[in-house]
Amino acid sequence: METPTSAKGAKSAREGISDRREGAWKEQESLKGSEKIFAVRPPSGDVMCQLSGTRDHRQQEAAMAQLLGPLLYRALLGLVCMTAPGPAVEVHVPAEPLSTPVGKTAELTCSYSTSVTDNFALEWSFVQPGEPISAAHPILYFTNGHLYPTGSKAKRASLLQNPPTGGVATLKLSNVHLLDTGTYLCHVNNPPDFYTNGLGLINLTVLVPPSSPLCSQSGRISVGGSAALRCSSSEGAPKPVYNWVRLGSSLTPSPGSMVQDEVSGQLILTNLSLASSGTYRCVATNQMGSASCEMTLSVTEPSKGRVAGAVIGVLLGVLFLSIIALCFIKFQKERRTKPKETYWGSDLRCHRSRDF
Repeated sequence: METPTSAKGAKSAREGISDRREGAWKEQESLKGSEKIFAVRPPSGDVMCQLSGTRDHRQQEAAMAQLLGPLLYRALLGLVCMTAPGPAVEVHVPAEPLSTPVGKTAELTCSYSTSVTDNFALEWSFVQPGEPISAAHPILYFTNGHLYPTGSKAKRASLLQNPPTGGVATLKLSNVHLLDTGTYLCHVNNPPDFYTNGLGLINLTVLVPPSSPLCSQSGRISVGGSAALRCSSSEGAPKPVYNWVRLGSSLTPSPGSMVQDEVSGQLILTNLSLASSGTYRCVATNQMGSASCEMTLSVTEPSKGRVAGAVIGVLLGVLFLSIIALCFIKFQKERRTKPKETYWGSDLRCHRSRDF
């Protein structure tokens, strides 16, 4: 595989592909302007095949039509259309979406049918989920017999068939990660085969196991109250589902007192009792694996809760008063140990003189 020495090679390759596309359409328009188009139409009126001829051949075509008759002439023309190869690029890609585990190598197969000439050009590009096709980012080009990887995936992208001139151009993407999920475009361009867009789209999903979820709780955790336990994983593709279980308990909760949402990972506990206390485990699962977290729920009686609050308040008050008392005692000790100031007679006289 050949790589460009700078971004200039990839840029020129892409410009070459664009020039070929533009030149192909200009050639098509010029042919339409200078040639007479003959069409064989079925009874429905749709065009089955088109043949072109210059103005010099119009009299010969008309004479042949008169000689053979209109019906026989159209039958022979249709037979020629069906047997003659048409100038069109056909691209074939898998119809079903592809999936690859994170860290593995993805192979995206793109096959095509066309007559490979010097104008043959291939482009693989990528568009993120939710973005239009026009926002696709190039991955690599093949033109003028050279391969030009480009973009952020250049070091991990290659072709299994190099050169890809045998009808297959499989993209190989190594060490895939979550950001590689999206749509990949295989575009084959080979003027003058310009009657189709030569484009194939492949959807790729990178599979990622769930990360260790984070468990949390909220609500009034007392008898008769309600609590909400939450569980969420920051990573996982496809998105994991969540299931809460209570550990080490043979008690069956009353109907409607325990409701969980497998999508959001939330468990709602209502009409709490002392028997609701215990350890709860949340398990996040997708097709790549599972991960879990645990938390302990302690339900208290309302009266005991108020007593406990009063006791805590009294203890805090005693602690505050103790701190004030210690500070006062320390201040008194420092005041007693501080030496007294002595004034001499001259100092007194000076002060008296200032008073007068």
